[in-house]
Amino acid sequence: MAANGEENQSQIGRHQEVGHKSLLQSDDLYQYILETSVYPREPEPMKELRELTAKHPWNIMSTSADEGQFLTMLLKLMNAKNTMEIGVYTGYSLLATALALPDDGKILAMDINKENYELGLPVIQKAGVAHKIEFGEGPAMPVLDEMLTDVKETMDPYDFIFVDADKDNYINYHKRLIDLVKVGGIIGYDNTLWNGSVAQPADAPMRKYVRYYRDFVLELNKALAADPRIDICMLPVGDGITLCRRIK
Repeated sequence: MAANGEENQSQIGRHQEVGHKSLLQSDDLYQYILETSVYPREPEPMKELRELTAKHPWNIMSTSADEGQFLTMLLKLMNAKNTMEIGVYTGYSLLATALALPDDGKILAMDINKENYELGLPVIQKAGVAHKIEFGEGPAMPVLDEMLTDVKETMDPYDFIFVDADKDNYINYHKRLIDLVKVGGIIGYDNTLWNGSVAQPADAPMRKYVRYYRDFVLELNKALAADPRIDICMLPVGDGITLCRRIK
């Protein structure tokens, strides 16, 4: 048994060194998924942006290609039109959303780093979907608070909201976003399995940033499971994504 345990740990270690975000412990299986169903159907602009982002030193922050494909399918199934994205980076998930929305669809996109967004902006513009995006640089929380004061008078509720930002604020985002998404609409929280650390004991070996944010992700997961205003589905896509459908 000890030998098998050591072999499993070694496999996990090799997987973590690869640098992709899938929680699948078999790199061959993950590569099969990408090469069989993801890459052959990936729009050319998304491929270009993915390859551009791969050269960035923070490339691990990008949404994975399989998750981008999932978001595209979800948005089309929902017939989403009015969306929000908190945490943009170079814009891979943003581009996936923009391509999935109708021509008059809208995305309010917010990130504290406009420089990263501008790396991907030429690709977004070339794809012909930049007109769907309203980008705001800076913390999202003050914007959300201001929106909440006007929500009943002037703002249409959102069909879909995607959050891939500061994990220590996820619970605070949820407290606000639940009143900004329409009944029947969906909020998607990225990284809710957080490198698999959510299932590990607190004293397990972890990278420093994984350990720091782990408790915040655990807090969110517990709060979402107990929230009677939503249906939830946690999926092992990418680094874990939890979908929350507002029901009241």
